[in-house]
Amino acid sequence: MKVVALGDAHLGRVAGPIAENGVNRRELDFEESFMRAVELGLAQEPDLFVWLGDVFDKPSPSYRSYARAQRALSLIRAHGVQLVAISGNHDTPRLTGAGSPYTPLAEVFPEFHFARGLERTKLELPGLVVHCVPQMASVDATLDALKEVRAERNADVTNLLLTHPRVPQVEPRYNDLNEITVDAAALDCDLVLLGHYHSHRKVMEGIWYAGAPDAFGFADEYEDPKGVVVLDTDTGSIRHEPLADRRPLVHPFPIDAKGADPDDVTARIAAAAADTPPGAMVWIQVDGVAPEVWSQVDPTVWREAGAHALHLRVEPKLLHAGVPVQNLPELAGVQVRFEQWMEPQEVVGLSREALVDRGKEFLAAAVQDAE
Repeated sequence: MKVVALGDAHLGRVAGPIAENGVNRRELDFEESFMRAVELGLAQEPDLFVWLGDVFDKPSPSYRSYARAQRALSLIRAHGVQLVAISGNHDTPRLTGAGSPYTPLAEVFPEFHFARGLERTKLELPGLVVHCVPQMASVDATLDALKEVRAERNADVTNLLLTHPRVPQVEPRYNDLNEITVDAAALDCDLVLLGHYHSHRKVMEGIWYAGAPDAFGFADEYEDPKGVVVLDTDTGSIRHEPLADRRPLVHPFPIDAKGADPDDVTARIAAAAADTPPGAMVWIQVDGVAPEVWSQVDPTVWREAGAHALHLRVEPKLLHAGVPVQNLPELAGVQVRFEQWMEPQEVVGLSREALVDRGKEFLAAAVQDAE
């Protein structure tokens, strides 16, 4: 059987400026990458299409995100292809009673199999059993589900495991929210396709991360191709089909500004900004710049030099008495600290999850306005 797998579309993710239609430009990028990945996958003429979690960037998607997911599912249905989807760490609510964003999709597309709600499921197909372990409540719950998969393997057919963990055998560049870490040795199945890691990687024999259709952010392995994978469950062979024409995300090596004067710092930032492709998201760091120097640099110079970029962000790490002073935190860090602050707060008569989501939305808007 030919299986096409797509991981981590993150519909609804925002960053950078707003487009002319009032929608965040990177949100549009993620939507476009997702739809092109679905079309690319269908062009491989698969027997089964698999979504490996984090289709949505959060457990309460916007109507735009739902509309794009429904459009993709309608396209897959029109091609007569079966689909199996599992939830991931971003689009699984922390509270079991909150409901899964996949549930409305399951009701509209009952012919497809959606594994959600912190429950292990399986789907039996001709010559293939698909074992689904979506995002679970804890590492122990995940390990218990994986043990059940191992006990229920059908020796007469190929067994394919779909799940969404972080495995220590492949170390990403950043930590993520609510991720579940399990050793690859616990993924005991004939073949295993994983979501969560945004680049295609072979973990060990018969176990692969499929990768994502777009880069999550600057910490992502942007230089790696993004797209879908095609797995032949009869031979166990896999290949990656890359998507072309992605938006560039450029994060040059930090500029060392120790001892530099304002004109030199300005010129070096402008040179780095000018040396970026059109339409790129650009993040330039300036290390070790003295506060009195930074107060005299001319941002209009590098803004003009990088005017061809979609978004240009310049971040100084200031020196004070020889000690680096941390700049304003990233949005993700602010949101995490807000979630941590909310955890011990007593909430009566209100949805804690809704309050947290609304607070994160306000923080995102505030950071965007500040930029």
